[in-house]
Amino acid sequence: MASSTHTPPPNQYGTTVAPPPTPSTQPSHVSTSDAADAISRLLQRLPPVLSLPTRASPRANSPSSVSFSDQNPNLLADLLSASSQHGFFQLIDHPIPSQLARSAESDSLALFDLPRHQKQLSFPKNWPLGFDADEDEEDGAGESFCLDSSCSTESNHLSLSSLREFTRAMEKLGLDVLDSLARAVGFENPSRAGSDQVCSLMWISEDVPGNKTDISGRIYPYVIRLQYQITSQKHSLLVDSGWVTVSPRVDSVMVTVGDIAQVWSNGKVKKVRGRGGVGNIGSESTGKSSRSISMALLLTLPLDTTPTVSPLPLPLPLLPHSDHETQSNKAEEEQISTEADSISRISKEEEGDERPMFRSFGFEDYAWRVYHERLLLKDPLYRYRI
Repeated sequence: MASSTHTPPPNQYGTTVAPPPTPSTQPSHVSTSDAADAISRLLQRLPPVLSLPTRASPRANSPSSVSFSDQNPNLLADLLSASSQHGFFQLIDHPIPSQLARSAESDSLALFDLPRHQKQLSFPKNWPLGFDADEDEEDGAGESFCLDSSCSTESNHLSLSSLREFTRAMEKLGLDVLDSLARAVGFENPSRAGSDQVCSLMWISEDVPGNKTDISGRIYPYVIRLQYQITSQKHSLLVDSGWVTVSPRVDSVMVTVGDIAQVWSNGKVKKVRGRGGVGNIGSESTGKSSRSISMALLLTLPLDTTPTVSPLPLPLPLLPHSDHETQSNKAEEEQISTEADSISRISKEEEGDERPMFRSFGFEDYAWRVYHERLLLKDPLYRYRI
């Protein structure tokens, strides 16, 4: 009689159930103590990095410092290095008085203490100007004010004299920085053609402790962004490579390079995404967050002229040719010639063939899309890259 084998029935998932393991009939020659010693020796050989790290606050690095002084012979080189490598830097030796910044902060804090209906009625509703609030946020989080360079209001009861003076001083500094940045990197500065080619917006928001401002707030495209550092705080910046944490110097001006500047330079500079990408994540000294205001001046493009954004060519230096040049004109000519030669050499070495990296696009449609869709974690310029 032939022997038969028993096949286990299939289980509910359609696979065959394996038979239970058969206990070994061979006696074990390893004692319990020997096995414990072997395991102990094995564990001692393992690296100590298996332990879980303790939770710590993100490490803050000091951003590159650029002395914005007439006495700085390396100004253009410093701007080129910081903007092309990082997309942000801190200005020192600038003309903004610290007392003016603190007075402007007091004016701004008073705006957030107003009742909600008064915030909505006190400012013009001409997008992107006016008061904006995120309905999903509580306790006033997500509120912001966007003002023009004159800090225009529709209320006779608001005194914003310090904020208005501070905005104009920051605007002048921003235009000077943009002009120097264009010369350093090598792209045309449209503001030289007229004051209507660029405009400035003062964007005021109350920092939310432990939150990245641009995630809870609106986003708007810009050329460069300037923020005066009133206190010592850590900030988060979203660059193309990810989030970085920086701690600017007190009384410095934090400058971030925006998406419009990246297109103008044909990709020569890095950018910080969002409305500047700055969020307060705590005091540098105590690690705690107190109530503070972000007053960011954005140099951007006006909507009424419906501008087109595209890479701008490197301008040829216009050197004076006169038979009666003064010594100052000669010195300026030599400086411009040296800077032009340096820019040309750097462009040839790093870029080689100057082919466009971006397609042209309309600014108004682009600004509306990034503002309402909040494309923070997605590069809004991706669709325009060639």
